[in-house]
Amino acid sequence: MRAIVVDDEKRLVLEDVATPTPARGEVLVRVAAAGVNRADLLQRQGLYPPPPGITDIMGMEVSGIVVALGPGVDGPVVGTEVCALIAGGGYADYAAVPAAQLLPVPAGVSLVDAAALPEVASTVWSTIVADAGLREGELLLVHGGGSGIGTHAIQVAKALGARVAVTVGSEGKAQRCRDLGADTVINYREQDFAVELAGQADVILDIMGGSYLTRNIDALAVGGRLVIIGMQGGFTGEVNVGALIGKRARIIGLNVRNRPLTGPGSKAEIVADVAANEWPLVAGGLIAPVISAKLPLADAEKGQELLESSSSVGKVLLLPGD
Repeated sequence: MRAIVVDDEKRLVLEDVATPTPARGEVLVRVAAAGVNRADLLQRQGLYPPPPGITDIMGMEVSGIVVALGPGVDGPVVGTEVCALIAGGGYADYAAVPAAQLLPVPAGVSLVDAAALPEVASTVWSTIVADAGLREGELLLVHGGGSGIGTHAIQVAKALGARVAVTVGSEGKAQRCRDLGADTVINYREQDFAVELAGQADVILDIMGGSYLTRNIDALAVGGRLVIIGMQGGFTGEVNVGALIGKRARIIGLNVRNRPLTGPGSKAEIVADVAANEWPLVAGGLIAPVISAKLPLADAEKGQELLESSSSVGKVLLLPGD
């Protein structure tokens, strides 16, 4: 099969590699589309290696058609259209996927567009809903509102009846976020979100990490929950412990990729939660994939450059069939 590999100069190259054989508990999916994520950029630079035993081929979400079942797998039947959360291997013609991490293609979403959903849905639902407990009427602050995570989080929060504030870096992204339902849009190049939202945010979904830590705590309301899922602004930061205690606030660090396959808090549990509780919202038209570009698999380099440039809104997809 064809797959994107990283050469010695960290360039993305399309090469012929062995087609994976599904192991026990896995299925083989012919990939219709694969999502590009910021974690892929980190992996390419050697900063976010895949978990042990996972292929070096990048790609943490796909959509496609089941073409073979591994040992111990009774379903789905061959020919079923699916999308899936994976730990790696998406930038290819075929991907081996744990059966427990398969998701049905939501009603009203095309097979290709479904590739834009598994990673963002699993991340957003498991963080702001399952872990942070976002409730109707609360205020969610999302940093990077125009990103794949951001555009999805806006829609999830609004579907749950929450209010949403986002930070963005351009008016174009600001308008897209408003179109998706954001109530408050803050241009971080011109405004300080900690001043604008001082003591108001019940939940913060943060991709920045260290550089935003102090201001995030300033923005939290009493009983607020700060969920950190990225480190684009650095690995370390100072915490005002007095402010944290005074607000009875919590700081939660979360990721999805390195969770166990099964058991409490596992990827299988997250996927099942998404299928049961978020997919009906997608089918009902309250949440939709937001896609910036669809590119041939051979243009993976361009796709990552687009994501890294921060000029895209929503997800970038790679299509092996093109």
